[in-house]
Amino acid sequence: MTDLTRRTLLAGAAATGALAATASLAQDDKLDTPPDLTGQAILITGTSSGFGRRASELFARAGATVFATMRNTPRPEADELQQLARDEGLDIRVLRLDVLLDDEVAEAIATAEREIGRGIDVLVNNAGVGITGPVEVQDMEATKLAFDTNVLGYHRLVRAVLPGMRARKQGHIFAVSSQLGRVMVPYSGHYSATKFAVEAMFEQLAYELVPHNIGVTIIEPGGYPTKVWVNRNRYSQDLKNRASQIHLDGYPQIVATMGTEDGSGRQADPMDVPRAMARVLAMAPGTRPVRLPVSAGSIPQVAINEVCAETQVGWLGESGYGSLIKTVHNV
Repeated sequence: MTDLTRRTLLAGAAATGALAATASLAQDDKLDTPPDLTGQAILITGTSSGFGRRASELFARAGATVFATMRNTPRPEADELQQLARDEGLDIRVLRLDVLLDDEVAEAIATAEREIGRGIDVLVNNAGVGITGPVEVQDMEATKLAFDTNVLGYHRLVRAVLPGMRARKQGHIFAVSSQLGRVMVPYSGHYSATKFAVEAMFEQLAYELVPHNIGVTIIEPGGYPTKVWVNRNRYSQDLKNRASQIHLDGYPQIVATMGTEDGSGRQADPMDVPRAMARVLAMAPGTRPVRLPVSAGSIPQVAINEVCAETQVGWLGESGYGSLIKTVHNV
């Protein structure tokens, strides 16, 4: 794309209002007071730590019934979250849910819907994995795990909650993606590939769910000091240990660092991400953005989001899909 083409597309996006669907939230753009979420039932995956744990606390303190799901329960993190709920009088209900397992997904959603007597109001697809290293080094075990967790896991949850949401013609779905769902860093394994897939799948869902009055927001965090690197190190070290030497030989300096990330150098507040989701929920349905970058530093994907929104509107805005496309992009 030439500079002139890009400038033309961006100007067109500004003129049509498509940029409203690609808002961003920087560190200094905080939500002072969370919205009142009383009566809302919110299910979150990956709540043992990181964004999921923090979102569970924030939403419950705002009055929501939170179904905090995590794999391999019972575990200390589940006990800690349940104790917090008892201490503060919060409605947090911990459920066992491994996003890789169809039966656990089905059981968790059925339990949540049975307990509240209806479909859930908000799904937060958050659980994910990262495995570092060159693409050539990623064997089929690592590749399948990355896609099954980050892409198919999200898909399993969406399919499980949508019938209940559609029955009530309301609901909102968050997909926690990444800056790396729009831009790429070398030697990050298949992380970008999985997050690019999330970006595509959930934008398509946003269009398809317009007739059902169900919203979709893709959250695109930058780097935050969560414990995600702990599992990343384990998966990356396991990959390095079993990888064939013929593949390792091409990248000796990179391979030497696989499994050694210490999580330092990131000072941003991970609460930025739950606050961003709360900010979206505070907006009226029909006005919520389809994408929301969240970062304490640079947000390199903003221009990409803007051009893609304009491209979708320009390509399909006057087609039979036009009303879906324009509604999602607030045109």
